[in-house]
Amino acid sequence: MKFDTAAIHVGQEPDRETGAVIPPVYLTSTFAQLEPGKTRGYDYTRSGNPAFDRLGATLAHLEQAKFATVFGSGMAAVTAVISTLSSGDQVLAEENIYGCTYRIYDKVFKKFGVTISYVDLSDPANYAEIEKQKPSLVWIESPTNPMLKIIDIAAVAAACHAAGTELLVDNTFASPYLQTPLALGADISLSSTTKYINGHSDCLGGVVCTNSKDWHDKMVFAQKAVGLNPSPFDCWLISRGLKTLGIRMEKHAANALKLAGFLEGLACTAAVRYPFLPSHPQVELARKQMRGGSGIVTALFDLPFEKVVKLVSSLTLFALAESLGGIESLVCHPASMTHASIPKAEREAVGITDGLVRFSVGIEDADDLVADIQTSLNNL
Repeated sequence: MKFDTAAIHVGQEPDRETGAVIPPVYLTSTFAQLEPGKTRGYDYTRSGNPAFDRLGATLAHLEQAKFATVFGSGMAAVTAVISTLSSGDQVLAEENIYGCTYRIYDKVFKKFGVTISYVDLSDPANYAEIEKQKPSLVWIESPTNPMLKIIDIAAVAAACHAAGTELLVDNTFASPYLQTPLALGADISLSSTTKYINGHSDCLGGVVCTNSKDWHDKMVFAQKAVGLNPSPFDCWLISRGLKTLGIRMEKHAANALKLAGFLEGLACTAAVRYPFLPSHPQVELARKQMRGGSGIVTALFDLPFEKVVKLVSSLTLFALAESLGGIESLVCHPASMTHASIPKAEREAVGITDGLVRFSVGIEDADDLVADIQTSLNNL
């Protein structure tokens, strides 16, 4: 089956008992056992629920993975992976990393002896650090948040395997519709299903996909033992949203490319980043690695901080809010919102300055979105 067909049918077969075309959600914390230790497949929802299995089956197929484990949020998925590390283990990460991922390493796992170092992995010259440091895990995002750097997943995966380590790719910004990291050589593909996969800004979720039975077993254990399981109803909502992922991503990408071109033509923007924009420094790699540019546009405004704040606060169609990937457009000021937990000097070193604005472009009419930004600029 091709992507759009699989998103609707794999793992979402009609209910066996009733024939319901849309599978029901099992809102139960526990399951009756036939006799002590003998179940019908489920005993307690923290350890498993039909909604988990259905969503996992769909996502595994779309990510070209053998296994998928679902979690209560993107950060729960991140926590599950890091919880497998031991004191003394080191992680090597792309320097432009999600603020909450930075924070959990720095504020939580650092005190347990897990260390992390950062390097610009969009520069092939830095692949040598993988062999030099021999980390327990290499952690990247592509596209990165919020600078939209494109990392050569296949090349980094090859460098990791040559050094005897493994590669995790945070695939949240691309979604499996636009990019399949495991097919490019990654060992783990992690996503916040809160974002594009669900697409409706109404629930939280996360997933870890892999072809490794060992990693899958670790994730299932973490889901149960650390209490990182999702809500069955949230899984049902994500399964519903996932059915339209393909058509949504096409619209997100078309709108974002148009908006990026508009922003690039403004006198008040010093730089605009969008993976499929011809001016993007890794545009050829993006086109090779991704089916589309996704829906995030980052613009560096050459305006005083006060005017940047006024700009993002006075938009009408772009709600000023954290998160991304929903059908509605959002705008975010990373330095004071999503990446505020990263020390100022460190975030500015990778380009997250006070003039940087991140647009999550929804599926509204693109002309209306352009007009909204133009109106806000006219009122500065």
